[in-house]
Amino acid sequence: MEILKLNTSDYVATVTLNRPDKRNALNSELLSALKSTFEEINNNQNVRVVILQGEGKAFCAGADLAYLQKISEFSIMENFADSRLLQETFHTIFTCSKPVIAKVHGAAIAGGCGLASVCDFVVAGKEKALFGYSEAKIGFVAAVVMVYLVRKVGDTRARKLLLTAENITSTEAERIGLITHVVNDDELDTEVDTLAKKLIQNSASSLSITKEMLRNIQGMSLEDGLRYASAMNAFTRMTEDCKNGIASFLK
Repeated sequence: MEILKLNTSDYVATVTLNRPDKRNALNSELLSALKSTFEEINNNQNVRVVILQGEGKAFCAGADLAYLQKISEFSIMENFADSRLLQETFHTIFTCSKPVIAKVHGAAIAGGCGLASVCDFVVAGKEKALFGYSEAKIGFVAAVVMVYLVRKVGDTRARKLLLTAENITSTEAERIGLITHVVNDDELDTEVDTLAKKLIQNSASSLSITKEMLRNIQGMSLEDGLRYASAMNAFTRMTEDCKNGIASFLK
């Protein structure tokens, strides 16, 4: 069975974690498949939006138990290489030039919550979706995703999530800014499709540049940020999308 499925239709690429018997838990094979698939999507001009979802009852329940047993016996170099794979996979998704929507219908725990956190949008069901970073309960540290989480929800909320290792509902996750949309479970598919169609209507180059700027502008001083923004403003005006958009607007 394919551990990851990719379907592309009408400018939307749907990536499905396909380990339902393991609650779509992460292992090195699934991480490698995610990384290569998102690299492929990033270079596909026929894709404008990406939807990331899970097969079965869970979105992603973190690390596979057999995988945890395996890494507990790794040498330091093997652990470093494996940790690097996790970091590169999350970074590939986070830096994808297309908007990425996580469709969360069930549990998104530990690495699964991290997976959702690196997406641009997270649409979750109100009743069954669950979020949490449980790593501290087993002596682990959510080290890689911590970098993204602090940027997303701030230091105070990140501390609470990481140190308590408690799970939270989708309603609470939306309140603190961890996710973007909460809907009734039976409306999840419709909400994600509507959001994808809305994004497709926007300029692909504008979305890509906006994502790049959002990544780069954090941490800059006010002066450096404004210089960077001014340069990107000038660059955007020379893109075909901008020229065509202005011409269409003027008509």
